[in-house]
Amino acid sequence: MLPFFTNPYSNELVYSAIARYHFYSGNIDYKDTLEEVFHSRSVTPSVEIGSNFSILAQQLAPNHSLESLLSKHTIYPYYASFLSKSRKKEIIKDVQGDGQGLYSRLGMVAGGICKKNGLLYCPKCVTNDLEQYGEPYIHREHQLQGIVYCAHHELILKKYPIDFSTSSRIEFIRFDEKLMNLSMLHEVEPKEFITIQIALAKLAYQLLQLPIHNFCRESINFKYRTLLRERNLMTASNRIRQYELYNAFQSKFPKGFLEKCESAIVANDEYNWLKVITRKLKRHVHPFRHLLMLYFLEQDLDSFLQVEADTGPFGSGPWPCLNKAANHYKEYVIQEVNVTRDFKSKAPIGTFECSCGFIYARKGPDRLSEDKYRIGRIKAFGDAWKAKLRELEAEGTYSTRTLARMFGVDSKTVIKYLSSEIKIEGHSEKSIPSKLLIYRNQLLKGIRQYPSYSRTKIRLCFPKEYMYLYRHDNEWLFEQLPIIQREKNNQVIVDWDSRDRALK
Repeated sequence: MLPFFTNPYSNELVYSAIARYHFYSGNIDYKDTLEEVFHSRSVTPSVEIGSNFSILAQQLAPNHSLESLLSKHTIYPYYASFLSKSRKKEIIKDVQGDGQGLYSRLGMVAGGICKKNGLLYCPKCVTNDLEQYGEPYIHREHQLQGIVYCAHHELILKKYPIDFSTSSRIEFIRFDEKLMNLSMLHEVEPKEFITIQIALAKLAYQLLQLPIHNFCRESINFKYRTLLRERNLMTASNRIRQYELYNAFQSKFPKGFLEKCESAIVANDEYNWLKVITRKLKRHVHPFRHLLMLYFLEQDLDSFLQVEADTGPFGSGPWPCLNKAANHYKEYVIQEVNVTRDFKSKAPIGTFECSCGFIYARKGPDRLSEDKYRIGRIKAFGDAWKAKLRELEAEGTYSTRTLARMFGVDSKTVIKYLSSEIKIEGHSEKSIPSKLLIYRNQLLKGIRQYPSYSRTKIRLCFPKEYMYLYRHDNEWLFEQLPIIQREKNNQVIVDWDSRDRALK
């Protein structure tokens, strides 16, 4: 157990705390410090994260745990939100042990961008640290790849004059205020570049404050899709409009900015980082590019946390039946939704069909939970609706307007369906030809006998009745026939046994 330790300051790297420990312990040889802190003289210091955390946590218990050190005093949270759950488990094992493979799992080797070859600091932060603690220390938010401004004071970061290329590989570099330039002059570059870089720095700092298990690659992807759908950048079939996304993304940033940040997008590359970041792929995307994505989507971490995961333009089923004449009105009994695209607006159109025969559609995407109870257009009322209408009308106690309110339709719709039951081409039921009534009854009996038959099958089974009704009573005929079924594979399945019986 260590006799004392320099407890890390707010957002101080573990590396920085050990550097201060080495200084105050009076050790001359850095291997002595490694032996005291890690019980090993062969550990190689690492600025961003480190290794052998299980031993370090034991040394600092009960004030610090492995997870608290990792989440509060390394840059790991900058990467954690965009890693898969399995990758996170592997990294926890890495930092507990010798750290082999740690940085390749993070993507800092192959996928690193805007790499920093030294330690950086904010002059104003150093001034505040001197006033509060009497010494400066290495802030983790200033060491993040891609971040060049201080999120707190909006000043460009400066490089500490001593770096790893001029020091021993086992040396812990401690900030010395005598070697630091504390002038607060702003960098001369386009104002719009500065504005975006400061916004990205603030997003990065917010990332560091998140619990390391708050997000994962999978949940981030679903949140992105929700926000892209709101911007009409997803098709009705849940595909991302990559061409439109590319153009919108490019127009969000000033010319030359993405190139400066080593994040230019090659439009024709099937695996450019913008396509990879929006797909369910295992490829790693640098967290700085996720920050660019969040900036494009106009999100900070607080608002992004509130975004619901995308489950399609109409959410996940089941969906309610909105047939006011049914006993299961507003009950979630519809298991599937057929999504098509509006020809003009390209917005998704959802069609919901209940077993009671009621079919309705509405334009999406749904934005509120109440949208599930919204009807855009009724495509079919169904037998249950018609039977209930006839039943209430037969009681004689309801006016047409009252029935219309009860059924949620226009008065003309009520009149239309009541009239179709008792009139044909201006004739009363008593004056309907007997042949017509017979063929009506025969066709209705056949439809009830074969409820799964399509219109084509009904026509093949009852060709004589079908043709007579088509010529003399087609409005009634089409009201009774099943809804037109779309062929899924462009093949017509013929029931040859039924056709043979019909043609005998």
